[in-house]
Amino acid sequence: MSDLNHDVAQILIGADELQSRISELGQQITRDYAGKEPLLVGVLKGAVMFMVDLSRQIDLAVEIDFMAVSSYGSSTQSLGVVRILKDLDRAIDGRDVLVVEDIVDTGLTLRYIVDNLRDRCPASIRICALLQKQKARATSPTIDYLGFEIPDQFVVGYGLDYAERYRNLPYVGVLRPEVYQTSQVEK
Repeated sequence: MSDLNHDVAQILIGADELQSRISELGQQITRDYAGKEPLLVGVLKGAVMFMVDLSRQIDLAVEIDFMAVSSYGSSTQSLGVVRILKDLDRAIDGRDVLVVEDIVDTGLTLRYIVDNLRDRCPASIRICALLQKQKARATSPTIDYLGFEIPDQFVVGYGLDYAERYRNLPYVGVLRPEVYQTSQVEK
């Protein structure tokens, strides 16, 4: 892990701060969904760690399912084209759906997911995102539960990756630009 930590220029959100905010989000979701059994839809792969920790903080019966979508490829910026790589395992008609996302960068991927799920006739759709970049506020669907707003920097850790690395860092940090600039030149 020391090599991974060395590639991080700055820790934006420490492990304790992450867990504290996730606990607060879980309490809020518990209140808002009282008497219901929400279906948490995690967006793979980045949201897995967040969704697991969040689900343990929700004091309700919840179900979980996953979607995998791609808009980045191996780039550091969204390409604007969204593809579903893995769809839900069950129908969601009549269900209260909570989409759990790791980061909202441009908002385009999230908008695509929400529009796709809305066509399936759920009772409700809400969004919970761990992170939202400041630039996404204008283009993103409304985020009902937000962990943190962050500057427009390339971040890794706590599920977020660059080229499938850094997901296992226990914090959210800014990746040193030379790490991804060097590897993009090598391609």
